[in-house]
Amino acid sequence: MKVVVFGASGTIGRPLLDELAGEHEVVAISRHEREVTQGVTWKTADATDGGSVARVLEDAEVVYYLVHSLGSADFEERDLRAAETTALEAERAGVRQLVYLGGLGDDSAGLSSHLRSRLETGKRLASTSVPVTTLRAAIVIGRDSAAFETIVALVDRLPAMVTPRWVSTRTQPIALTDVVAYLAGVCGREDTFGESYDVGGPEVMTYRQMMERIAVLRDKHPFIFEVPVLTPYLSSLWLHVVTPVKAGIARPLIEGLRNETIVRDDRIRGLLSIELTAFEVAVREALAT
Repeated sequence: MKVVVFGASGTIGRPLLDELAGEHEVVAISRHEREVTQGVTWKTADATDGGSVARVLEDAEVVYYLVHSLGSADFEERDLRAAETTALEAERAGVRQLVYLGGLGDDSAGLSSHLRSRLETGKRLASTSVPVTTLRAAIVIGRDSAAFETIVALVDRLPAMVTPRWVSTRTQPIALTDVVAYLAGVCGREDTFGESYDVGGPEVMTYRQMMERIAVLRDKHPFIFEVPVLTPYLSSLWLHVVTPVKAGIARPLIEGLRNETIVRDDRIRGLLSIELTAFEVAVREALAT
């Protein structure tokens, strides 16, 4: 099949290309020119520009949508416009399936701007006749994952942390390799058309437990003290000082940590036989790359 991947140069997109290239004709889409990759054709397009999207979708059967504008002040508006443009052009091109990676927790009350954007983007993608397969994940454990890199930086740089209550929120982190396997596994499968699936790793933990377990692997011993006074806004500015993640990205991510992100519908486990990666193994692999 001819498979087009938007957001191909991102954290998820890059390994997904390798996974798909062995079985499909893969076209990778980026806003800027990229070096040639074996088995992959690179093209440029802006997901908000209908003309450029139409050009790269010619003869496409499956389209992966991994685009997001996090870091831009108007990221919600940009994401909606890009999703609508891509969905409309996919319909015109006769695409059989759109595959979207959304976020766990986007059905919770009091959504953060980030999770709300993920939810609304999925709805916009599903606004045409092209069936959408949605996978919803929590924090992805992998190199260049903004949330993971933030947590590692906190562990590495702070011997003591005064943290807000979100450190006690439960999450279900998943290894980058497992997310990629799930995404590749639904490619072209008609029984997944129009369906939404939760994907997560083998363990549920709080963010505090995650930091403590990463600290053990890094041979660190941070003292973590929880207080209710650090607002998400102040937390994001604090993170900007002590981590590599810019405040414009950190702020919406941190705001989303108040929402639980755990698997509540594990139907995909019956469709795809994937041996999930243990948390410590995923962290070691991410830190080794």
